[in-house]
Amino acid sequence: MYISSISPEELQSLEYAGFTGSVDVIDTVGAEFNRAVNYLRSQKILGFDTETRPCFSQDQPRYGVALLQLSGPERAFLFRINRIGMHRRLCNLLSNEKIVKVGAAVTDDIRGLQRYRDFNAQSFVDLQRIVGDYGIKDKSVKKMTAIILGFRISKTQQLSNWEAETLSESQIRYAATDAWVCREMYLKLMKSEKTVSSSI
Repeated sequence: MYISSISPEELQSLEYAGFTGSVDVIDTVGAEFNRAVNYLRSQKILGFDTETRPCFSQDQPRYGVALLQLSGPERAFLFRINRIGMHRRLCNLLSNEKIVKVGAAVTDDIRGLQRYRDFNAQSFVDLQRIVGDYGIKDKSVKKMTAIILGFRISKTQQLSNWEAETLSESQIRYAATDAWVCREMYLKLMKSEKTVSSSI
């Protein structure tokens, strides 16, 4: 059983944790890109997320998706979509119905990627849509992570520049963690009992 929501005080009391596996940033299409896709294609369940450069004023242009994050259990890959676009092999991966892709608020992420190249998104799981079955009301990744996995993730890089010339180490860890925790939450939920509401 999970608590339905977590207070700021309870959140503050939790230890920080993040992805500790290897992270590769892919900004060209070549051997490294192919190795990344081959690894991801070998997985049954992937954590999924995207990052977009934030807009801080109304007259600023809206930026496209800058980064696509995909994570397996011990390896994560950050594809710099603003540089390489949506390569056909990435589209095929996201269209592969045999590989489950788990994220939060995935519809907007998918739409953002489809602006680069259209593809038929298959086998996506949106955590925000399924956590209610387990009695969880909080829908932010930070709070869902705290409730389901029992630790805190840092969100300090969320509004950083995802189109920067070079991504900082903290940006890289943040981006990998966001995708990885979605996968971990899904795996934990799949082993948990759903909350059955009694109808009177």
